[in-house]
Amino acid sequence: MRFDLTSGFLALVGVGLCGWFGLTTAADEPANNTPPPGFTALFNGKDLTNWSEEGESSKHWSAKDGVLHFNGKGQNLKTAKKYKDFELYVDWKIGPKGDSGIYLRGCPQVQIWDDPVGSGGLYNNQKHPSKPTKVADKPVGSWNTFHILLKGDRVTVDLNGERVVENVPMENYFDRAKPLPEEGTIELQNHGNPLEFRNIYVKEL
Repeated sequence: MRFDLTSGFLALVGVGLCGWFGLTTAADEPANNTPPPGFTALFNGKDLTNWSEEGESSKHWSAKDGVLHFNGKGQNLKTAKKYKDFELYVDWKIGPKGDSGIYLRGCPQVQIWDDPVGSGGLYNNQKHPSKPTKVADKPVGSWNTFHILLKGDRVTVDLNGERVVENVPMENYFDRAKPLPEEGTIELQNHGNPLEFRNIYVKEL
């Protein structure tokens, strides 16, 4: 049998490069729940440290395999600390018909849901825009990433790298005659659906 040395060499090189690229790609990915420079991890991947366990929350929110799970029962989960202006990253995942959100300074909310409108809008706004400018959600059951910036009462939201809300005032849901509170908790909202979160990072501004 005749062996083509050139073809054999190129095949070996190709296999080697594929293996090398696979290794470097995996190695270059940051570990989950490890904050980027300047940020603090609100979720450590192990337990509910940094989060308020008021009421029955601790029975329905749990950490497993680096993911914060909600079983669809009980109350929202909120940070033990209050925040003013901040930058926030959070990965989230919902199931079919899922409905959730991120409270900013204790007020609802940057919307998360399985809906044709798309996630990321300031759902409870009445005077200012409440819907995202585009649909940037990944398919239900996939991980999505929010990058939220809150300065004063103005909110900017990127969803999976796409700008869906830009510098929109967030209204005080609990008293619309008053401005957004100057400080408050960051809260993971639920509407009775199983949810998952990870990589929750905050930087105070």
